Amino acid sequence: MPLPPAPAKRAALLSHDAYNVQARSAPKPAKKTSRPSSNDLIDARPQARQLGDRHDGETGHPPPPSGKLARAATSQPIQLKANVTATDVASQAQPVAKRKKDKASGPTKLFVLDTNVLMHDPMCLFRFEEHDIFLPMIVLEELDGHKKGMTEVARNARQTSRTLDALAGANGDDIGTGLLLDTTGHREAKGKLFFQTQPLNYTLPTSLPQGKADNQILGVVAALRLQHAALASESKADAREVVLVSKDINMRVKARALGLATDDYQNDKTLEDGDLLYSGSLALPADFWATHGQTVESWQSGAHTFYRISGPVVPSLLINQFVYFEAPGEPSLYARVTEIRGKTAVFKTLKDFNHLKNAVWGVTTRNREQNFAMNLLMDPEVDFVTLTGTAGSGKTLMALAAGLTQVLDDRRYTEIIVTRATVSVGEDIGFLPGTEEEKMGPWMGALDDNMEVLSKTDTSAGEWGRAATSELIRSRIKIKSMNFMRGRTFLTKYVIIDEAQNLTPKQMKTLITRAGPGTKIVCMGNLAQIDTPYLTEGSSGLTFAVDKFKGWPHGGHITLARGERSRLADFASEVL
Repeated sequence: MPLPPAPAKRAALLSHDAYNVQARSAPKPAKKTSRPSSNDLIDARPQARQLGDRHDGETGHPPPPSGKLARAATSQPIQLKANVTATDVASQAQPVAKRKKDKASGPTKLFVLDTNVLMHDPMCLFRFEEHDIFLPMIVLEELDGHKKGMTEVARNARQTSRTLDALAGANGDDIGTGLLLDTTGHREAKGKLFFQTQPLNYTLPTSLPQGKADNQILGVVAALRLQHAALASESKADAREVVLVSKDINMRVKARALGLATDDYQNDKTLEDGDLLYSGSLALPADFWATHGQTVESWQSGAHTFYRISGPVVPSLLINQFVYFEAPGEPSLYARVTEIRGKTAVFKTLKDFNHLKNAVWGVTTRNREQNFAMNLLMDPEVDFVTLTGTAGSGKTLMALAAGLTQVLDDRRYTEIIVTRATVSVGEDIGFLPGTEEEKMGPWMGALDDNMEVLSKTDTSAGEWGRAATSELIRSRIKIKSMNFMRGRTFLTKYVIIDEAQNLTPKQMKTLITRAGPGTKIVCMGNLAQIDTPYLTEGSSGLTFAVDKFKGWPHGGHITLARGERSRLADFASEVL
């Protein structure tokens, strides 16, 4: 569309028709002049006026400027671009208006926390950003009933009680008007904490027993919703949303049946979907050499070949991530990312553990992912390795074989320490007799099975030789319980944490921080076999460790894709 015609008279006499002409959507850029022309001033002044009217919330076209305003415009030497249109000015003002709208997006929410949320994460009070938190009186009663004992739940209950006491003891806060959550140093929490200081009237269905704690919390949520709805109707504003937060699925179902807003506590989940977990390997595209081959630099260092590449694949790479290129009729490439600087990355070819000459304690890898894992396990520069995969993918066998080779042959570590989460699949069989290692014996059946396999790899030795080797191996392997790890420091040890999917993020942090100089920690687990209550694939400690350590130069992860135990085990993993 054409621009408004330039008037022959003064700007104050601009006709209304000139304002009604639509501005063109894509104006041609004009050369910036040092002295504005009269057309520029005429075009620019109504648009500036329109911006002011738009900011005030008016709609429609602005009235023509007064004579005083036009004289001020012509007297000031303002430098403007030629052909300034309403579209340009509106596009510049749009982000400002959007930011103001985002900042004031309505009333904040009021979250009513269930007791299990506080006992699951004592720091959950500071995870709700600018929203407020309400604690019913029955929640405090349940916290008091669970504070005794040495379990994780009891420790979390005591920690929550100490946090509430610190917030209530802050100077200048009135418990009736709410306690500021940022008074204890948690600046990310902008809301307030409210306690139930007076009885609330609510009516629940007769099928819900009034004496049960869960039903009392549901009643409090219903009463708060009615209370805020009444306040909103009086002030003619939007009603404040009251949301129940609980880890109890049945309680959330009951809340939805009563028409109450409810949600799970999501802050403890590292990932929403287990499929988004970092796999540790990346398949290079089929046109990789065509798009990156012109800028590739290569050199030889010992038995390894290095490639320095630059191109569109570099931003998606991480340190110690494995890359592979497989295409029919072309040579394959299996490498690990060792360096990323700006827009360039360095690939280092791998040692082939599929070959018998590179066998580790008589064990050779059988697929691509196992070869990737063995390269991480045998690298002394990698201090932390995480292995995930289905049942029978070789996690424990490879970790144990790599540990024995580096302890007995390379003398890189002094001994192997094996531990695991003692979470049973079925019913508990009761107390176990004996010492710490004897009590852990029944939990270490997987270790014994793999030890039997590794003791048969040396076929040249006789019966006495295999027995002596087995005795030597067992003297270098120590089985420890996780319950006594607090305060320990492992020096030059090879630590294997089996069934790590059953650990919480806090337990995982406790174990990893035990590592001293020269210690390597290997965490293994199958995220599809979590036996710990309230733990999911997204909130498991193994998922937490994989996500936090990805890209660290001294840590690596690989997901083993295929099982190698037997055809029966592979088929059962797929169909059951």
